[in-house]
Amino acid sequence: MVSHSGVVRAQACCAGATAVTPGRLALHEDLLIGLAIRAAEVHGTYATEGRYSPSLSGDREADVEQDLFAAIRWLGRGQVALLAPFVETVRATPQDGSHMGGGIGDTNASIRYDFIRAGESSRIPGLALLGGLTIPTGRSPDAAVAPLAVDATGIGAFQGSLAVAVEQALGAWLVNATAIVAKRLPHGGETLGTQWTFLTAVAYTFPTDQALALSASYSFEGDASAANGSAIASSSRSLTTVMLSGLWPVTDSWRLQATASVEPPIGGVGTNQPASSGVSVTTIHSWQ
Repeated sequence: MVSHSGVVRAQACCAGATAVTPGRLALHEDLLIGLAIRAAEVHGTYATEGRYSPSLSGDREADVEQDLFAAIRWLGRGQVALLAPFVETVRATPQDGSHMGGGIGDTNASIRYDFIRAGESSRIPGLALLGGLTIPTGRSPDAAVAPLAVDATGIGAFQGSLAVAVEQALGAWLVNATAIVAKRLPHGGETLGTQWTFLTAVAYTFPTDQALALSASYSFEGDASAANGSAIASSSRSLTTVMLSGLWPVTDSWRLQATASVEPPIGGVGTNQPASSGVSVTTIHSWQ
């Protein structure tokens, strides 16, 4: 069946919200399970001072990730989600040749509670509180054994996060702003700096329930610290990512999403990070 129920059409903000966050339950859903497949190619790096440099001739890195995730309704306005990734990496240099590796990545559990839903009030925007825990089920870079560390699939440390999301539905439009703070436990004699991420998104839902979303995120973390508490100079990192997503509700219970993302190949938008571009395709089945 390709038609959609009137209930779904009356909730245009749901399509816009799920276009921004694929694993999020729509208002009429109680449970979902999905699979996201992403492929990305590194096209350069951001130096410590923010200068962008394209990848050297002969150097190559490609990353593929498959994320299996599920979410379930909790206390009406809440939802709990679990994500398990599988990561593969291909790296090549003229000196070391080409190597491929991969494995299970870091598992993430999260919770969301919407105190006010988008569109409930014309004056007060929707407000949600989120929390997350990342479990180091993947292999950290310092534990990698394969050449060029292609078998590294995680950060190697427990990570906790808190977030506040504000969003409002304006007719067929949805505007979202989210702030996230994450803290990692010590690992391998050092502790990564506190990470801050800011996400903004604008989504439009068409009368036939398809949706488009344009979003941008900026993440920053301070210098890492050594075991004695001293800061490790020039170890802070930042990254800007721009994403365009499209959502297609195939039936009332199945939907597809495609996303293109890029970390811009210009200076000043990142530090101490690789820059990549990629695409992802997500398929989701839900139950009401």
